[in-house]
Amino acid sequence: MSEDKKDVLLETDAEAVRLGRTLLRAGRFGALATLDPEDGAPFATRVATATDMDGAPLILVSGLSAHTKGLQAEPRCSLLVGEPGKGDPLAHPRLSLKAVARRLERGSREQERAERRYLARHPKAKLYIGFPDFALYRLEPDIALLNGGFARAYRLSRGDLLSDSPALDALAEAEAGAVAHMNSDHADAVENYARHFARAAAGKWQLTGIDPDGIDLALGDETRRIFFAEPLQDAAAMRHTLVAMAKEARTGLAG
Repeated sequence: MSEDKKDVLLETDAEAVRLGRTLLRAGRFGALATLDPEDGAPFATRVATATDMDGAPLILVSGLSAHTKGLQAEPRCSLLVGEPGKGDPLAHPRLSLKAVARRLERGSREQERAERRYLARHPKAKLYIGFPDFALYRLEPDIALLNGGFARAYRLSRGDLLSDSPALDALAEAEAGAVAHMNSDHADAVENYARHFARAAAGKWQLTGIDPDGIDLALGDETRRIFFAEPLQDAAAMRHTLVAMAKEARTGLAG
């Protein structure tokens, strides 16, 4: 008498959702798998990544690359994110998501926002992002498999990965000014965010993004993701939240 095959996937919980979103937000690169239009075979390449305001992955690709030709013929793709650390690379968390790639129209508000966020994560891309054969794609997630380490596998939905906060549009308008203001006038607070909330080493950390769920920080090639205690429901809450976090970080580091 055969037994039912045991499901190796665990029930998705808040911790798994947080880890999946962290891997997407903090990632700087990933492995993109597309279908080769010549023979239909899978083809994997490395791409630099950033995220849109709601957390959807963004990639900048050249029209000459093999993966761009694949996306043009078949927009379905897969992205693997999660940087291995010391020791066994399979012991470190990673996220594999199925998505549909959508090219952003140059000059549209959506593309301009995506370009700003991408350059905040990859400032050197400013040298070529304006070339006519380069384009930004937004990867619309469908489902994802999260491997959080040994015996910690989960299935995540689009809703698990992306924010649906009512503050998305308003924050998209306010983000650039807020990021510039924090980096120029409150660099000490930004560093304190990294040290206190992300347990990062001291340094000239830069704020690279603000979204309804949290903030993204970078120091050279290092990145950190810090989530708000509660998601922002409107843009007005952004300032109050950042000020409160600055006070908490200052007090915590002084203690």
